[in-house]
Amino acid sequence: MVVAAMVLGGAVRDFRMADRFVEVKGLAEREVMADLAIWPVSYMVSANTLEGLSGELERNDLAVLAFLAFHGFEGGEISRTPPRINDQWSHAPGSQRPDTRFTAERTLTLRTGRVAETRTALQESTRLLEEGVVLSPSWGSAVQFLFTGLEALKPDMIAQATADARRAATQFAEDSGSDVGSIRTARQGFFSISELDPSMPELKTVRVVTTVEYFLDR
Repeated sequence: MVVAAMVLGGAVRDFRMADRFVEVKGLAEREVMADLAIWPVSYMVSANTLEGLSGELERNDLAVLAFLAFHGFEGGEISRTPPRINDQWSHAPGSQRPDTRFTAERTLTLRTGRVAETRTALQESTRLLEEGVVLSPSWGSAVQFLFTGLEALKPDMIAQATADARRAATQFAEDSGSDVGSIRTARQGFFSISELDPSMPELKTVRVVTTVEYFLDR
């Protein structure tokens, strides 16, 4: 009975010591440049015959390809999707038929690591209008600037966030007359990548928050 009481007493002391901990959060942030640009250049054409529509598609394709080539992009960076063709007469009575029978929308997608060149081309895209290319209403908002190098940043950023949490715990411990002990628990938050400035979507902020509990020693 005496031995059992001593063991129980020790367990209670351990529990009370373990109950002294502090939970802190650590933050790590990095500013990075996007390393991948995806620009779907969509345009619309119309004609009264399929043959005429095909000719308009070819003319617009050549204009877009020439524009991208002017800015240094190569054929391997550009893909073309089949056109979406609409027969406007097929669902309109004769008296309500529009003057033009066929319309089509085509997208040529630029996928490249040359982000700065993409920004320049985007800013000068009004030249396509001068060539008679009617861009779809949503063409500009569809441009994406992405950062794909997150995996290489993770180890250093996790270490930075953990160190930041340790500094917060140390400050708390000093204010409370304690010392920071070992880690009780640690939870890593999700990495987030967001635009640093909406006017410069190629600039990104990578962010991660870790939550750490430290034991406090007297």
